[in-house]
Amino acid sequence: MKSIGNFFRGLAIEEDGAQIIEYALIVAVVSLGLILLVQTGLLANGGAFTTWLANVGTCLTTGTCPPAGG
Repeated sequence: MKSIGNFFRGLAIEEDGAQIIEYALIVAVVSLGLILLVQTGLLANGGAFTTWLANVGTCLTTGTCPPAGG
């Protein structure tokens, strides 16, 4: 267990280790945000974001844009 502690202590001291930790934290925050979006239904079928993406796709492929808000 001491070797694991020494490894992480070394990472915290070195600048490269600090960058790795920063990137890991960014990935963790983005992942948690996406999980929350999926669980709240925003990205689920019929969610507001999914509907918006479908409207953008329709507008780009057919040239007929649905009215704003639905």
